[in-house]
Amino acid sequence: MFKEANPDPVRQEALAGLIAHLVQQGHPPQYAQLMATSIIFQTDLDLRNAQIASLLTWLQQEHDDIYSSAVGVVEQTREEFEKRVQRG
Repeated sequence: MFKEANPDPVRQEALAGLIAHLVQQGHPPQYAQLMATSIIFQTDLDLRNAQIASLLTWLQQEHDDIYSSAVGVVEQTREEFEKRVQRG
């Protein structure tokens, strides 16, 4: 899987700010870091899901001739991911 060589400074700043906010709310620093990482990860997943949905909608409206193929690629990617997860 692709890993970023240089972490995104915006994400790093958001992570640091969120950790500080959670610590300020009274969470222990080690838990605040895990909580913040989880929140940012889930937000990133939500964004990526919205991007895929938007792209598929656009393809269906503007390029219906390749829409079915695009849906097939998305489905194939999901199946491959599930197999990798099951294998561990």
